[in-house]
Amino acid sequence: MVIARALVAAPDVVFADEPTGNLDTTTGAVVEDMLFGLQRERGITLVVVTHDEQLAARCDRSVHIRDGLIEPSA
Repeated sequence: MVIARALVAAPDVVFADEPTGNLDTTTGAVVEDMLFGLQRERGITLVVVTHDEQLAARCDRSVHIRDGLIEPSA
């Protein structure tokens, strides 16, 4: 329901803070696929905040923050 509410206005940017954090593996995969599918289909910018390295690996760009500071890119 929250995802539908966020997308109904056809935003240019979607912010997803730990979108799979409280979900089981199967449901999390469905949500991930839906978000990245919408990114491709609608050309939206998807900003994901996560501790899940596998989810982060699906993103085009990653920014790592440690102790409140942005870490330099490797």
